[in-house]
Amino acid sequence: MTVRDKLYIGGSWADPSDPGLRLDILSPHDQSVLGTVAQAAPADVDAAVAAARESFDHGPWPRTTPEERQEIVRRYDALRAALADEVAEAISVENGSAGWFTRAGQPFLTRQVDAYLKAAEEFGWEEVVEPSDASVAFDTIVRREPIGVVAAVIPWNSPFSAATAKLIPALLAGNTVVLKVSPENSLSMMLLADLWHRSGLPEGVLSVLPADRETSEYLVSHPGVDKISFTGSTRAGRRIASIAGEHLKRVGLELGGKSAALIMEDADLDAAVRGLRFGSLGNNGEACILQTRILAPRSRYEEVVAALKEMVESLKVGDPSAPDTFIGPMIRRDQQQRVIDYITVGMEEGARLVTGGPQVPEGLEKGNYVTPTLFADVDNSMRIAQEEIFGPVLAVIAYDDEDDAVRIANDSEYGLSGGVWTADPERALAVARRLRTGTVTVNGSPMSFDGPFGGYKASGLGREYGKVGLTGYVEHKTITRNR
Repeated sequence: MTVRDKLYIGGSWADPSDPGLRLDILSPHDQSVLGTVAQAAPADVDAAVAAARESFDHGPWPRTTPEERQEIVRRYDALRAALADEVAEAISVENGSAGWFTRAGQPFLTRQVDAYLKAAEEFGWEEVVEPSDASVAFDTIVRREPIGVVAAVIPWNSPFSAATAKLIPALLAGNTVVLKVSPENSLSMMLLADLWHRSGLPEGVLSVLPADRETSEYLVSHPGVDKISFTGSTRAGRRIASIAGEHLKRVGLELGGKSAALIMEDADLDAAVRGLRFGSLGNNGEACILQTRILAPRSRYEEVVAALKEMVESLKVGDPSAPDTFIGPMIRRDQQQRVIDYITVGMEEGARLVTGGPQVPEGLEKGNYVTPTLFADVDNSMRIAQEEIFGPVLAVIAYDDEDDAVRIANDSEYGLSGGVWTADPERALAVARRLRTGTVTVNGSPMSFDGPFGGYKASGLGREYGKVGLTGYVEHKTITRNR
């Protein structure tokens, strides 16, 4: 069992303000104690923000060159890549993600970093803008400068990826950061703090604090914080947006999703189902971008349902460390119960239970396991089609024609992700352009880290990844001077 009795505050390992505020991290597989980790209280937030404020206002980090900051980011990612197996295992045992998922995610972390580095190299931190009127007698200089102290708040489902999406652009831009992580990820996020400590960040630039919701709200409300960057539920995002508005803090929100996969009449069904195995059920179904509404043409509806049934029933559920496990346990008991309750809701709403159900898989009663579940005959107005379940539950919805498919896909308060499956590339683009969602994949294509990521509607505000994501962490200053 691992014991971490210190917090990472301002680049140093410090005693917590409340030594008794510790959390036992339980295995989602069998409830055994994985470790005990100190948790942050408001006094620790005060210390972290003070360190970040001092570092930003008087320290070297915002005044280093972009190239110097890029070098430290490269050093961090090299350290992380050298420990990729350890990082993957730490995440897997802590939050229940299957080992295949956490191992496959390690190269994606480097791709995230590389995309941000490319954006930083090409960013134009200070540039002269060509005048729209050639007769003007002054120059216009645009500078992109760091915002200040960033409060980054991330969820538990993909902690390294979420941390990377916020820390890298914030640091590349010269900001200082207080990273608030979920208590469930206390062990793996202390490993992340170790890696950043070894990368050579100056004093005060980064703090990593595991803490509960109340302490998180204390952080985002703190007068020393200039920007809030949050990933999590839409409900929490609305609360954070209200805090940001009250204090006029900059804010970026990456929130929930209930994305649709549109299987067109001419789609290769075998390829679509293979792709949806990952695109709809990856990470145990605990991911905001997953396409859990499957839209199928009436002409092929039962064929689609039968193919999905075969796929879902083929998935091995069990110990996330086992090499053949595809779906592991939910991270907590309450999350397990939430998913089971939604399955019950779907049955009560009149959806047809094709496979799965509310029962816990046999032999896995000690863990937070859910039986992967497929519903058919789902109306898009049902709760299982409108609300984010965050578990391995799929709903198949019939549509009449292309216009109807687009209408159903867009009939959601969310707009984070989506997918189109068709043999016609031009049709795929035409349909993708009509979807009111931040990202769309065609025939299972990977998601790009060079393009912006984020959502329409209740799926958030702002964007992450690439140049657009980097822009979210700078202020724009215009200087004019006479020639």
